[in-house]
Amino acid sequence: MRAVDIHRAFEGIAVLQGVNLEVRPGEVLGLIGPNGAGKTTLVNILTGFDGPDRGAIWLNGRGVTRLRAHRRARLGLARTFQHGHLFAGLTVRENIEASALGVGASPRAARARADELLARFGLADQPTASAGVLPPGQERRLGMARALATEPRYVLLDEPAAGLNEAEVPAFEDAIRAMGASGTGVLLIEHNVAMILALCDRIVVLDQGVVIAEGDPATIRGDDQVAAAYLGLATDHGPRG
Repeated sequence: MRAVDIHRAFEGIAVLQGVNLEVRPGEVLGLIGPNGAGKTTLVNILTGFDGPDRGAIWLNGRGVTRLRAHRRARLGLARTFQHGHLFAGLTVRENIEASALGVGASPRAARARADELLARFGLADQPTASAGVLPPGQERRLGMARALATEPRYVLLDEPAAGLNEAEVPAFEDAIRAMGASGTGVLLIEHNVAMILALCDRIVVLDQGVVIAEGDPATIRGDDQVAAAYLGLATDHGPRG
């Protein structure tokens, strides 16, 4: 998956300025930057929830810049969201099955995927719970399960660790590693810098809509400008941007 020369402005204010980014199959790519750097805007453009003013998006060698989100999902692209986007009136199981059905899975296949993902994300004991009343950590786990129910080739995770307690983080990290190991390309946006450095094969640093650094964790850690500006940020789960 590639983003080429992406520009986006809102009310005359440039949010993304010539961003180039590539997520390779089987790698975990981290995207970091301060609040307001344009990270979520870029994810929205990659997934078809917004469009660029200029530039192109490529998925599996195909230009998808003008395709809507549901079309990109059928081509193997999935995402999670910072805030919910679950079907609050459905159960945990129904949320997962709905995602699978939405990309053309049969009812039988959707049920099988739900069984596997409920177990993987520690939700097997509450398949009939309403998604609308889940605590933050379980909501995040369900969001991840819903994304994987589509059997994507690429997954974009927008701050998936927000709201997790310390006990939940290791299993979440293992799930992300497993995605990459299975051949899925992962784009991880996360304010938890320790998680980014531990999980990612490469890291891209975005500042004021511009990519200012890119490289493996050791390279990024050794970049004085990046280290001073971002790697010293607290890794709590405070306000997002």
